[in-house]
Amino acid sequence: MSDIALPYENSTAVEDHPAKRQRVIAQFDSAMRYSSPDELAASSDYELSRSRRASRNVKPDIHERQQQSYGDSDDPDESPDELDHTVHTFYRDHRSESTRIPTNSPAEVGVVMETAQKEFTPPREPVPVLYKQKLVLKGHKKGVAAVKFSPDGLRIASCSADATIKIWDAVSGKHKQTLEGHMAGVSTIAWSPDSKTLASGSDDKSIRLWDVHTGKPYPVPLLGHHNYIYSIAFSPKGNMLVSGSYDEAVFLWDVRAARVMRSLPAHSDPVGGVDFIRDGTLIVSCAGDGLIRIWDTATGQCLRTLVHEDNAPVVSVRFSPNGKFVLAWTLDSCIRLWNYVEGRCLKTYQGHKNERYSIGGAFGVHGDNAFVISGSEDASMVIWDVTTKHVLQRLEGHDGVVLGVDTHPSENSLVSGGLDRTVRLWKNHEASEVDAVVQGNLPLE
Repeated sequence: MSDIALPYENSTAVEDHPAKRQRVIAQFDSAMRYSSPDELAASSDYELSRSRRASRNVKPDIHERQQQSYGDSDDPDESPDELDHTVHTFYRDHRSESTRIPTNSPAEVGVVMETAQKEFTPPREPVPVLYKQKLVLKGHKKGVAAVKFSPDGLRIASCSADATIKIWDAVSGKHKQTLEGHMAGVSTIAWSPDSKTLASGSDDKSIRLWDVHTGKPYPVPLLGHHNYIYSIAFSPKGNMLVSGSYDEAVFLWDVRAARVMRSLPAHSDPVGGVDFIRDGTLIVSCAGDGLIRIWDTATGQCLRTLVHEDNAPVVSVRFSPNGKFVLAWTLDSCIRLWNYVEGRCLKTYQGHKNERYSIGGAFGVHGDNAFVISGSEDASMVIWDVTTKHVLQRLEGHDGVVLGVDTHPSENSLVSGGLDRTVRLWKNHEASEVDAVVQGNLPLE
């Protein structure tokens, strides 16, 4: 994440534009893409079944026109939301079938109506959120690439193109430590599950583990990648680490032994994101080749390849907290929610701008509702309701591209970082209104 070189083109870097974070799509558009065998296996059954269904309905009747009208947008460029189409068809078909239910007795009618009312409750309205900026944390000398709350919720870690990692108090915003040791910009960070160790990946091709209590690095760095390291993640038990790099490989590391356990020949372009599933049995990776791959942690086998028809470069990826879905950020200003078991894109979230940089985000919870939040190249952050895709809030405050966003593990708080060199802490208006005033930081009402 230094200012040495841009990841997808050879050009001189500009100060505050981290190398790892800028993407150019032209190179991908100019190259012919081919499907790998596992990619075809992953998508062929579903695509064939869909094409067979389409071939049966060659007459454009009114039923088809009605189905089109159930979409959320008239924009033909918007990716289809298959889950929403399925839900609307489900409602419509069952309402039409209910008119044909035999009414043998009033009792049977009552049972049928009661069942129908329970089964066909209209979709809920999203609960609005109102996050407000509370603290601006300053100290980095170049753009901030990533920010992460510790699992215990007590600290915030931020990494930057200035080759440092800073630790902040998650409540007061007070600067606690600066971790120095990398020789180039730091693009990615990850907390261990016990919040005692922080891992960092750098453009110096190394991964370092840090003792957060002492602020000192472990004596042996993790070496093996041949190029910039873009993404890292700890396993749920903390004994393994997965990393993705510009060298197109995904490495699985033994943390205690500080050695590579397995090298996955993952992609044909730089790997932008990696993540562990909640039980550690699966790994997900994504890359500029437009592919998202699901790996078996124990065997290293690729179990599934996900690819969208637009084939936009994928720059970041995360498993959902329940482990059932994968969320992927792509350079066509879309975030897609995948059912990776079925190989289907269920939701497409739009409203932010993401065409050049590797932007990240997170899942969050507001009351009983789940949301997705993402940074954006227009200096804002956008929050969507996971189910309805409605934009719940647009947050503004940064003066440049917002690269990293994270949600607090237990409280209604957000943290963000971007090219304006600042880390910003946000709180929901329903949360505590008491905020510590810290010298050197800017509490904003």
